[in-house]
This record gives sequence, C-alpha cells and structure tokens, in this order.
Amino acid sequence: MGTMARLEADRLDTATDVARRLTSNITSLVHGKDEEIRLVLTALACEGHVLFEDVPGTAKTVLARAIAGSIDGVQFARIQCTPDLQPTDVTGLAIFDQKQRDFEFRPGPVFAHVLLVDEINRAMPKTQSALLEAMAEGQVTVDGETRRLPEPFILLATENPIEHEGTFPLPEAQLDRFFLRTSLGYPDEDAELQIVRDQVDGHPLKHLRPVVTLAEVKELQLAVRAIYVDDLIQRWIVQLVRATRELEGVSIGSSVRGTLALEHAARASALLDGREFVMPSDVERLIVPVLCHRIAFTAMFHADARRTGWEAAIDGFRSAVLERASRPEMPDSEIGADSA
Repeated sequence: MGTMARLEADRLDTATDVARRLTSNITSLVHGKDEEIRLVLTALACEGHVLFEDVPGTAKTVLARAIAGSIDGVQFARIQCTPDLQPTDVTGLAIFDQKQRDFEFRPGPVFAHVLLVDEINRAMPKTQSALLEAMAEGQVTVDGETRRLPEPFILLATENPIEHEGTFPLPEAQLDRFFLRTSLGYPDEDAELQIVRDQVDGHPLKHLRPVVTLAEVKELQLAVRAIYVDDLIQRWIVQLVRATRELEGVSIGSSVRGTLALEHAARASALLDGREFVMPSDVERLIVPVLCHRIAFTAMFHADARRTGWEAAIDGFRSAVLERASRPEMPDSEIGADSA
C-alpha cells in the first residue's frame, strides 16, 4: 500500500470511529430510531440540513440537543417560529451603542453550530427566506455586511404535517435547500418503555457528555469526499434523478441539486458503514429521504395517496423510479476494486 493510500485508509478509520462514537452517544438518548439518526448523521457528514415532518412529542428537540451535546465546543440554539417572528430575530441586528457612539452587531441564534428551527412553517415567508443564505452558503448578510457562520453548521427544522391553520408552506426553492427530509415517528413499545424508565430521575440529557470534537467532525466531513464512487453508479444516480422528471404523477421532478445530494449522501452512507466505496444499496436506501421533498406531485398522485396512504404512494413512486433506471449489474468485488 502506497503512502497516499495509507493516509486515506487512516482517515477513513478515524472518520468511521467518529461516526460510531456519535451514533452510540445519541442512541443512548433517542431509542428505537437508529435509521433516522443515521440519516441525520449522513446530513451532518455532507454539511447538509434536515427537515423533520412530524407530529409533536417525537424527540426531535432531544435529537438536536443530543447531537450538540455529543460534540465538544458546539453552540446550540433554538428558534420557536411564530407568525410575528422577524428576520432580525434570526440573523441578529445592529444596535446603537451610546457609549461608543457607534452601531454594535448583536448576533442572532443562527450563529450556532447546531440550530433547531421549530415549526418553520409558522414563520412568515420573509423570515423563512432569511434562512436561505445561511443554509446555502453558511453566511448571513445584515446591513450590507456578510458574516460567516461557525463551522460545522447544521440546521434541523421541524414542521407539523397535520396542523395547517396559521402556517406558511415552504416554497419549493426553500425545500430544495434541505439535504433530506425524514420523520422520527412514535417509538415502538419497548423503546417507549425504555424512555419512561430513563426519565425516572430526570431527563438523561443532563448526563450527556461530548464524545467527539469540532475538529473530528470536520475530518468526518472531509473524509466523505474521499469515498470512491464508480462511474457506473454515478451515471445510475443521474439516471434515477432524471427519471423523477419523466414519471406519471410528477409535475416537477428533482433538480440537479438533488443529483448532487444523492451522490454525496451515498458517499456518507458508505462511510458510516466503514466502507471506502459506494454500493448500489447505499443509493437505493436514500432515494426517498433525499429526493421526495424536491418533487412536486400532481393532483392525481395526491388523490391516489389519500386513497392508498402516503407511505404506500411513495413506495410505489420509488419502485417506478428504480424500474425506469435499472440498477447496474456490478459484483461487490468490482465496485471496490478501483478504490484500492
């Protein structure tokens, strides 16, 4: 093994260990949601943001605080969205200092490493749009001056899919900024029983301790870029996303941003499994969380979904995408051969 290959292997081992420690620490608090936690860590590894579509009381806030509490030196902030929330309540504003006879910038809650935006669809569109620059470029512009956000930066937003009174639906352009969308849902019986037992003596969050550093998280993000993706799999990813633009029941398919997100997410999925190469199964498991919120479905699709249930309708959509863009026939040994 050459020097460069050895360095890459060491980086992969280190990054995999960081992901393992993060996962172990978070799952000690959020029970029975291993796949959803894996999705959030996938977004973190890819420097992306997550939208939770979920009913209240499903541990979204606990998950956000568990992520922040697991990383040493992280700043955590929470924004509770209401219709009267102003953009400056998010980004901060300049206040006149009478002693200094000058304006002093007071940063808003967006200047955090982990930002929880609760019920984002209750904020007015102009406040929602204040988050766009932060999500896309890791910076905010206030009074003509651009300020960088701390790194790493991950935004976790929630919205209630049932209660729509007094809400402002996110436009497609903003939905597209989220790396993936998922939901935690209710825990199963055993997990819920464990939650009850864990909180007999108070919330376990107060006992949580950091297990990784900010520098290690940055290394995790850098390691994702070194994961090998075969040319056939890259072409297949493009074909999958292009298929979403051609299917019956779709009015607007996924953007190119969706193609990039699916490819990056597949790399992170391989890394979380301790592999240095992407397999087709990495891509297949991520189609729904990475692509579906970027797609505008027709009224006919929604009518069918009301009849069959949303989950069944999305499963049918996923199957149709995979049928139109066939999985490449590649032995596992061949997939990883060029990465050595």
